[in-house]
Amino acid sequence: MEYRELGRSGLKVPVLCLGTGTFGSEETTGGWGAVDVAGASRFVDVCLEHGMNFFDSANVYGGGVAEEVLGQAIKGRRDEVIISTKGTFRWTEGPDGIGSSRAAITAAVEGSLRRLGIDCIDLYQLHAFDALTPVEETLQALDDLVQAGKLRHIGCSNFSGWHLMKSLATSDRLGLARYVAHQAYYSLLGREFEWELMPLALDQGVGTVVWSPLGMGRLGGAVRRGQARPKVSRLNDERGRAYLPPAEEAFVYDVVDALDAVAAEVNKSVAQVALRWVLQRPSVASVIMGARSEQQLRDNLSVVDWSLSDAQMETLNAASSKQKTYPYWHQEFFAERNPPPV
Repeated sequence: MEYRELGRSGLKVPVLCLGTGTFGSEETTGGWGAVDVAGASRFVDVCLEHGMNFFDSANVYGGGVAEEVLGQAIKGRRDEVIISTKGTFRWTEGPDGIGSSRAAITAAVEGSLRRLGIDCIDLYQLHAFDALTPVEETLQALDDLVQAGKLRHIGCSNFSGWHLMKSLATSDRLGLARYVAHQAYYSLLGREFEWELMPLALDQGVGTVVWSPLGMGRLGGAVRRGQARPKVSRLNDERGRAYLPPAEEAFVYDVVDALDAVAAEVNKSVAQVALRWVLQRPSVASVIMGARSEQQLRDNLSVVDWSLSDAQMETLNAASSKQKTYPYWHQEFFAERNPPPV
């Protein structure tokens, strides 16, 4: 297993991370999966066998059930794992059950620690930006939790460029703990991350932790031109479709066609090639993968120890390229002094 430094921190993380959105029951996960404690414990066994010790959750996954299941699965081996979780979305009723105020963050962290059954979270990320709370209050609250030994590192998720840069500048100005990670959506179906957030990550030393590298399952190999949608898929769930990253159907098929061609060249699955492409992109520290079964987990773990060639990467780049919006298309005219990330 390859390990990479997480931003400007001393924490090294494996290039693959297991997401726990499938932990719980079909009811709690909204159809994403049904991995119970026994199944989750087996997943942890398999991951550790492969040198992958990074596990990501959130307080809203299954209403806290995913954190509880993960906590049970890592019991007795806390020192072997890196635990990441998130908070900001509404998780309880009342004014402090949402957002990134001092009260909300403190309550969310305490709740996650309790459900996970641990004393300290290795990486705590804000699940979204809270525009109604001063950035200074949010970062001071997070810094206090770091100083108290309840959090080791902090990060954010789904921030825009100005959200992230304002937060980093505030941390630098006040001498507070700094975001070392940005958990962001990035896949061959959604490359907007490259336009501003990727250059920012490289410039500011923020490691990218990628969520949904398979475009919410559409690059898993089961969605193909002229074929019916698979019977078991989050695409069949109304709640799952509500969070589906946008991509036109014809564009999805074009990308899958390119993946098929490259997969045949390297003798790998479509999903493995899609994951490998993300791993070879700039700023990426780790890629979160989900799994419904042990076989699916093992298949995803097989994206290490091999690489796509420059020509294969270019084939996928060309198939997934989209017209940029302003000001990014205009900046391309000045590439001599404003080069793209490499």
